[in-house]
Amino acid sequence: MMYVIIVLVLVILWAIFVYNGFVSLVNCAKEAWADIEVQLKRRYDLIPNLVNTVKGYATHESSAFENVTKARSMAMGATGPTPKHAQAENMLTSALKSVFAIAEAYPDLKANQNFLALQNELSDTENKIQAARRFYNGNVRDLNIKTESFPSNFVASMFHIAKMEFFDLGDNDAAQNPVEVKF
Repeated sequence: MMYVIIVLVLVILWAIFVYNGFVSLVNCAKEAWADIEVQLKRRYDLIPNLVNTVKGYATHESSAFENVTKARSMAMGATGPTPKHAQAENMLTSALKSVFAIAEAYPDLKANQNFLALQNELSDTENKIQAARRFYNGNVRDLNIKTESFPSNFVASMFHIAKMEFFDLGDNDAAQNPVEVKF
């Protein structure tokens, strides 16, 4: 009888330890997603300034500016690390590339201090988004491994701890390359 109680206590202690590990992993993944959202917000805030700066030089390129605005709205409306959100971010990246391509045709714009500052800020933000995405995906990987691994998968199923989605850029060719910001 004493051995049964000892085994039962050990199993309960193990389950508590595993559950607390899951709580830690879930919270780390949520924190990492919040970091991505902060960088995406920074990106969204920079885009109107960039578009307005380029617009002043290239007024006849209105369709490109409309595409950026539309893509920005779609990306801001997407929530969570879902394929839909990744697709919206990919569209925004493609639209931004078209703005930088337009800027290439205007030497005065390329020398404009506001444009250069925005260009540097956007480049820095893109790098931070990539780093935050890698950090998030690493946390999600760790959570998913523990969720699927034996014997911790029993605790995961008992407490309804589910795998999380990676924030993946998918197969979009434009999304695989960073926004071109050098001239």
